[in-house]
Amino acid sequence: MKSAALHPWKKNIILFLGSQTISLFGSSLVQYAIMWYITIQTQSGMMMTIYIVCGFLPSFFLSPFAGVWADRYNRRFLIIFSDSIIALVTLILAGLFLLGYDSFWLLFAISAIRALGTGVQTPAVGAFIPQLVPEDKLTKVNGANGSIQALVMLVSPMLSGALLTFAPIEMIFFIDVITAIIGVGILLLFVKAPAHHKAQQQQTTSYFSDMKKGFQYIGHHAFLKRFFLFFAVFFLLTAPAAFLTPLQVTRTFGDEIWRLTAIEIIFSIGMMIGGGIIAAWGGFRNKIHTMTLAALLFGICTFALGAITFNFWLYLIFMGIVGIAMPIFNTPATVLLQEKVEGDYLGRVFGVLSMISTSMMPIGMLVFGPIADIIAIEWLLVITGTLLFIQGFFLLASKVLVEAGKPLVNGTNTIEYANEEP
Repeated sequence: MKSAALHPWKKNIILFLGSQTISLFGSSLVQYAIMWYITIQTQSGMMMTIYIVCGFLPSFFLSPFAGVWADRYNRRFLIIFSDSIIALVTLILAGLFLLGYDSFWLLFAISAIRALGTGVQTPAVGAFIPQLVPEDKLTKVNGANGSIQALVMLVSPMLSGALLTFAPIEMIFFIDVITAIIGVGILLLFVKAPAHHKAQQQQTTSYFSDMKKGFQYIGHHAFLKRFFLFFAVFFLLTAPAAFLTPLQVTRTFGDEIWRLTAIEIIFSIGMMIGGGIIAAWGGFRNKIHTMTLAALLFGICTFALGAITFNFWLYLIFMGIVGIAMPIFNTPATVLLQEKVEGDYLGRVFGVLSMISTSMMPIGMLVFGPIADIIAIEWLLVITGTLLFIQGFFLLASKVLVEAGKPLVNGTNTIEYANEEP
């Protein structure tokens, strides 16, 4: 008896996520390799700060433009273009290093260019997935994608560190080029999807006009305004848990490398488990309720990370739960946008979300980083954990957000209920 053929949409999304995973794996190897190369060669906090800024700021400034491009042009080709540019500049960097040009400013410049490519790719990917997947399968697909990304985050730093012990950094650059070529090849040759409606039309407005319309679209919908405001505050408050816990572990439990490795591994395993849970479970019928559960969990665990300074193993358990909570929060949030926002505006909406995510956490570090040298990091975690827990109830208190989180009715995927239509 022959097995049933794979449904076309399933084949498409498997190929697409496979191509992105292969490409992401190579990019992640390079990201960790550059970070550790700078750390080992300079042992300078300032140099690491420059590297982090180069990796964040370009994406922030490009995101609103990239969102417009994702709505004006074929999203599949945008993803192919950005992956190809990243591979090309990485190949140039590898060649320069082989020729002996190994200045740190080259690493900073390449990191900035790679960040530009990521800035183009992020809104395009977020807007492209709903073109491939039926609406009722978006949660499972995004949850599975979260688990895959967590697996890459788990494996790539360990493999990158191992490669650096016996191979020059140029070797890792070439690996990234090869994985990018494979990823682009799969996406170009095997993933079939027509361009979305707006991309098929002749563009009669300017970039800035489309960008203005995107911001107006967000401004005229109460759901999106409250949604993005919540995200901005949430990302700000998560900065200590995201960036300061390695420093906390060093100060409180000891500076052994295995401890720092342990928190990264446990967090990544937690994210894999969380992605699997949300993919299998699907969350509550109302997505805002699922996000609230995850936000409350995140607040409790952040508080616990500050309060538990007497047992490292118990600390790791709560770090793992933080990892579980992240995809349970992020997946319904992503699906909510994919379901509710009109297809022709998805790129611009995801562009704004990318701006928020790439700006608020660094801003949080500008606030909490200096404070961490004045008061104990434990107190910062206790305070921000308490605020995150309280913030979770604001989701439930917002009638607009709760209304948006309800299941789709009659297959509609736009925010027709918005009380501030243009």
